[in-house]
Amino acid sequence: MQIMMLKAKLHRATVTLSELGYEGSCAIDGSILDLSGIKEYEQIQIYNINNGARFTTYAIRAEEGSGVFSVNGAAARLACPGDLIIVCAYTILDQQEAENHKPKLVYFNEKNEVLRSASSIPVQAAG
Repeated sequence: MQIMMLKAKLHRATVTLSELGYEGSCAIDGSILDLSGIKEYEQIQIYNINNGARFTTYAIRAEEGSGVFSVNGAAARLACPGDLIIVCAYTILDQQEAENHKPKLVYFNEKNEVLRSASSIPVQAAG
């Protein structure tokens, strides 16, 4: 049996550009791609916190250290500069691989600076 698992999550990144006329994809700061393990041209899911839009595209590498999250092509209609997004990549694992799998989670401030990274999501108590 194969299971689709979360590979990487970029949490609360801020969209810096949206370029409708661009061919497509989402340009992400190359150092963030490296930290998260997301490969250039890898399929990603983007979840827009501001408007609820959810869409699929692929990652391309932007300049390292730039803090860029540019949503391009038709997806530019789904995310505007200043919007907060969650970017996820998934992987397919067999049952044995899934038992020990830990995703790479990266959390950002409003300037797309890395606040922290982790391999598990903290559970918050209901208040």
